[in-house]
Amino acid sequence: MRVLIVESNTTLGRIWQRHLERQGAEVELANTQSDAIAAIRDRPMNIIILDLVLADGSAFAVADFASYRRPDTKVIFVTNTSFFSDGSIFRHIPNACAFVQAELPPDDLCAMVEHYGSPLQ
Repeated sequence: MRVLIVESNTTLGRIWQRHLERQGAEVELANTQSDAIAAIRDRPMNIIILDLVLADGSAFAVADFASYRRPDTKVIFVTNTSFFSDGSIFRHIPNACAFVQAELPPDDLCAMVEHYGSPLQ
């Protein structure tokens, strides 16, 4: 399983990364829109964990590029805000598969990655 985590909070991203790696996933951590797009362009991913509010760049731009470049790659959005709490993100982002709070326990996030991660083409 190849996972891309796009998270501005490096500490939180590394917590998720370590949990996923202990489950056998190959994980890359990107902190910015540019780093995320470079990773998506260069390597196929099974799934992307994407912070809805990036400090540098746009989560929508990352998800849109992933939808174009890697159409089978699903995106789990994480947030610590109430934006899109009505579920409307699924109407705007076709590759969104889940929308969760950033405080989600890492073990639960790992289970979601395993559930939604599709085989690489």
